[in-house]
Formats: sequence, structure tokens, C-alpha cells
Amino acid sequence: MIKIRTGCMLAAVAMAIFCLWSCQPNTEYETKAANPEYLHRSMKRLTDVIVHDIFSPPVASRIYAYPSIAAYEALIHDYPEYQSMAGQLHELTELPQPEAGAEYCFPLASVHALLKTGKHFVFSEDSIATFEADIYKEFRSMMPASVYERSMAFGDAIAEHVIKWSDGDNYKQTRTFPKFTVNDQPGRWLPTPPDYMDGIEPHWNKIRPFIIDSATQFVPIRPTGYDMTPGSPFYQEVMEVYETGKQLDEEKKEIAQFWDCNPYVSHHQGHVMFATKKITPGGHWIGIVKIACQEADADMMKTAEAYARTAIALADAFISCWDEKYRSSLIRPETVINQHIDESWAPLLQTPPFPEYTSGHSVISSAAAVALTDLFGEPFHFIDSTEVEYGLPPREFNSFLEASSEAAISRLYGGIHYMPAIQNGVDQGKKVGHYVVAHLKTRKEADVAQGN
Repeated sequence: MIKIRTGCMLAAVAMAIFCLWSCQPNTEYETKAANPEYLHRSMKRLTDVIVHDIFSPPVASRIYAYPSIAAYEALIHDYPEYQSMAGQLHELTELPQPEAGAEYCFPLASVHALLKTGKHFVFSEDSIATFEADIYKEFRSMMPASVYERSMAFGDAIAEHVIKWSDGDNYKQTRTFPKFTVNDQPGRWLPTPPDYMDGIEPHWNKIRPFIIDSATQFVPIRPTGYDMTPGSPFYQEVMEVYETGKQLDEEKKEIAQFWDCNPYVSHHQGHVMFATKKITPGGHWIGIVKIACQEADADMMKTAEAYARTAIALADAFISCWDEKYRSSLIRPETVINQHIDESWAPLLQTPPFPEYTSGHSVISSAAAVALTDLFGEPFHFIDSTEVEYGLPPREFNSFLEASSEAAISRLYGGIHYMPAIQNGVDQGKKVGHYVVAHLKTRKEADVAQGN
């Protein structure tokens, strides 16, 4: 039986009281500034720009991760029970520290670090700059000019440190790597209708992970071997996609469309072609972070923590998933069905331009759900209204894992994945998520001496 010494207990109580007092913003303007809506609004602007600039799902996950980390690192100085991610995330060194005794508004520094870092990764910088002008005007009205300028400078320092760190993740180098090689090997992925685009990000496994050891840490079991002999396991998987697509009810169609999350859906009408821009899969889960934080009445620090932990889980899940996609390079159902079963068949959803196995939404949704469950618990009822602005009705869930399960099966309803990619993708994503949860420590552990 473990006993805690009386003296240690008193020290722990004193420390807890100190934290309750010191972990809160300690000026009137900082209390006003420590509104999580400032982070939600800033992240929503980043999402809008990602949608406008049409970043692919894996690239979008990278864009979410770095600004989220910057926002978290700038804010922890108001909350002593939280700790830096430096030394935990691969190659992230100690970040700049505030000047001792100087007065700061760390919520402002956090928002500025997020926006400045985010602006570095997008094309439409002007859109973020316009938003900055408005939100900084709000902050400026709250506090003395000296505090405003000092806080902005600290946000600059955090952002510059994170941006410099991001330069070493191999992203720039992969921009020059060769395209995916297409050939007629049976079962190998081929570009799909209607645009027959090149495979997106075939070298994403070269990107430095955030927490997982490597892109190959959670390699799933091999996909079913390609064999179109009637009755073979692969043939049965193909027929499952085909028959499911022909028998969809309205509920299944709604589920597929809700979780489509294809950032670029092209439409062809005669000689006219136009595109519809949508949120990415990672962007959908970043939207769920906002909903969860608001439902839980999370303060600004827990909100920053939720964005950072979820974004890291998403980013590492994409690295893990894309490693498998271009290892197995499995052909999509649409190609197989058109070649061997029904040349006029088309899936409900437009097939994304990259190999089939494993299902990206299954992997990343499971990883995000694990990260959010660790933060907010289970059950956690929420109404997901993320897709309302794209013309789709909200959906209701009793847990993050329930939502992730629906996201996964939506890929069968949409006609873009075989069941093994979905089932094994869920398993792969959960492994990534649990690893991130276990190895990324954002809260300091109680330093209480224990005796026998």
C-alpha cells in the first residue's frame, strides 16, 4: 500500500492552490483576451484559406499542425500546469522564453503565433492579413501599447522558431521528387475519371513525423491480392463495392456525402468544366475540435491543447497512411469495375487521385477520435455541423469514435474503397492515435513524493 507523507501532502495542496491562482490570466485585459473564440476564429480563417487554395489532404494536415503548435507554445506561459512540446516532437528545440518580470498578454501572442505561422504555409496570405488587421484591432483596444507590442514580438519569436523548425521536415525537398510512375501491371493504381490526375504526394512518407518514430512504424497487414477470378477474395471485395453502390438508401448517401471531404471535385457538363471546393478530411476534424471545445466550455489553454494534439495526430496519421498507399499502390474500385464488370458504373463520390489502400479517412479519423477521446472522454455527445456551410445537414454523434466509424464506412458507401482498406485503416489510425496520446505530454505530472 502506498502512503503519502503528511508534509508532502501539505506541499501538494499548497502547490495546487498556487496553480489555481497563477494558472489564470492575472490582469483585466488578459482575462478578456483569454477567450477561446479568438483561437476558433483564427483557425476557421486558416481553414477557409486552405479550402480556397485547394491544398491536398496530406499537405493541409501539415498546415494545421505547425500553427497549432505555435499557438500552444505561446500560451503555456499563463498556465504553469502545461508543458512545452520541445524535446518531445522530433527536432523541436527549446522555444523562446518571455522576459522575466515583463508584462505580456499571452493570448494575443498565441493568436499572433498561429496566424503568422499559418500565413507562411498558404498562398492567399492577403486573406489572413485582412483578418489579422481586424482581430488585432480588438486586442489593441484592450491593453496598454507597451504590452501589445511586447506580446506581438513574443508571438513573432514563437512563430519564427516554429517556421524554422518546419523547414527541416523535408517538405521542400519532396517538391522536386519524381511523380508516381504509372504502368499496366495488374492491380496497380491508375489515374481515375474524370480528370485522370497524377497520384498526389507519392513521397509523403519522406516527411518528418511529429511523434511517431517513422512512417513505417504502423504498417498494416497486406491488402488482398489482386485476382479478378470470379469467387476470389479480391473479386468478392470488388463486388461488395459494386452491389453496395447500386443499393444505397438515402441515409447511406447522406453519410457518404457528409464525409466526402474532397478538396477539389470537378464537374463536366458537355464542354464546360467547373470545380467545387470542399474542406479536407483533416479540416473536418479540426472543425470537430471547435465543436467539442465549445460543448465542453474549454478555456483558451485547453482549446489550444486540443487543436495541437489533434492536429499532430492527424499529421502523423497522414504520413503513416500515405506510406502504405504508395507501397501497395492498389487499384481503385472504379477502375476495376469499369474494366471488368460494368463500364458505365460510377461511384457516388468522385474517386480521389491516389492509391486505394489504406483508406485515408479511416486512418486519420480514427487517430483524431482517439486524441479527442483522451481529452474530452467518452461518451461525448455532439452535433457535427462542420459541413453545413457546404450545403449538408448536421449529424449527431455520441462519441468521437462513433463519428470516426461512420467516416470510415462512408468510403464503402461512396464507392471509393474496399472493406479491408476501411477496416485495416481504422486499426492503423487507432494505433497512431494511441501512440500520440501515450507519448505526447502536455500536462505536467504531479511531483509528489511517495513512500511505502
